[in-house]
Amino acid sequence: MRGAQRHDEPRLIVREIASSLTLLAMTAEGSRRFQSRRKPATLPAANEGGETVARLLFKNCRVWDGSGAPAFPADVLIEGERIRAVATQRGQLEAAGAETIESHGMTLMPGLVEGHAHITFINGARPTDLGDTPPEEHTLIAARNARLLLDHGFTSAYSAASAKLRVDVVIRNAIEAGELPGPRMRACGPEITVTGGLGDERRAHQFRDSFAMCADGPVEVTRLARLCVREGVDSIKLNISGDDHTRAGALPRTVMSEDEIRAGVTVARDFHRMVNAHCRAAESVKRAVRCGVDVIYHCEHADEEALDLLESVKDRVFVGPAIGLLHAAVYEAPEGTLHHGVRTGIELGLAAASRAYPQMKRRGIRVVIGGDYGFARTPQGENARDIAHFVRHLGYSPGEALVCATRHGAELMGLGDQAGQVREGFLADLLLVDGDPVADVSLLQHKERLVAILKAGEVHKLDRATLAQRQMRAAE
Repeated sequence: MRGAQRHDEPRLIVREIASSLTLLAMTAEGSRRFQSRRKPATLPAANEGGETVARLLFKNCRVWDGSGAPAFPADVLIEGERIRAVATQRGQLEAAGAETIESHGMTLMPGLVEGHAHITFINGARPTDLGDTPPEEHTLIAARNARLLLDHGFTSAYSAASAKLRVDVVIRNAIEAGELPGPRMRACGPEITVTGGLGDERRAHQFRDSFAMCADGPVEVTRLARLCVREGVDSIKLNISGDDHTRAGALPRTVMSEDEIRAGVTVARDFHRMVNAHCRAAESVKRAVRCGVDVIYHCEHADEEALDLLESVKDRVFVGPAIGLLHAAVYEAPEGTLHHGVRTGIELGLAAASRAYPQMKRRGIRVVIGGDYGFARTPQGENARDIAHFVRHLGYSPGEALVCATRHGAELMGLGDQAGQVREGFLADLLLVDGDPVADVSLLQHKERLVAILKAGEVHKLDRATLAQRQMRAAE
């Protein structure tokens, strides 16, 4: 298993995150108490020996602010964890006491938001790879994946499901406590499925675990949803439909009843949690909307009725196509590695998504990026490829795709009035990009083009070598 081999370096991983293991027993509520420990912006040791600064001034940027408007020249002042000012008049901001970053026309933009995160997925080839991974190793791998996301410019991540019950919760708690580098997270539990549904890898003669917990009937769904809530999740996940990836090459089926869906949604509402759902089939999308699901993933086979229902709740619901896995299978899988029926089903799914999502865009339905990264064909760290998939397959312009990756993602996180845009008073979740990502969204796939990464004012990365090279070229 390629994913497991990739992480067979326990000493390196343990040195990086050993302090987080003391948090394994921490509850979700307990972690909130650590918020008061937040520090002002800290420059990474590799750049400034851990110097702490309270003010940071980015001069001579091109600001793409996340609103969808064109980029504009500006200076941006950061104080603590928030953006203090955005000035379009150069030299207008008071720089006294501020660490000044001369940006030389680089693009300052909001941090990316992964809207379909699976930080517990291990780049494996089979669902049972997740079940076969012991919880101790699984926690270490998830911690590594969390840092990998932040290294690639994702300052927030909304989990679409955890492979094990508490791993998302533990990693979220450690990040919030400042014990582990990673994006701001919304944690989810394992996917709740029905017998024979997506994620049920059991056989009559053999028990096999994957990324799902099985429940049949409203009572069992209620029990598992409450279990997830008790263990500290921010959302629960329901697998309402099957997948495109069947050997029969048939369209996905809707397998979870409305009574079962309503049971899960009722628990979420009682405990003020959100509900995510896996919905490829048109009927599964309709059931999700009728039952009050908040985040509906995939939706590629949505018909006119399903699209009308989505549009009717567009101010409440988020949709995420998650086509990264489909793209990789169709365009990047070596010939002969996929069963003919599986390949046919995936091709049908990708073609359907290319028809459905331009209609969703026209109807004003909020769509977020996130393409099921964490499988062998879509390894962790390649998440920003999804932005280019929106442009290539789904009918979005580069600017529109970037709005999905920033502002819409922040709204999904429940932070639409605090993050996802470069605005005064908003959290300083920022990327300084060497180049223009609106002209070329693929720039964001290369972490060496991310000159600076800030999360709530804390400097995770500052590439002083690149900044110095720009300064030398400007002086010539």
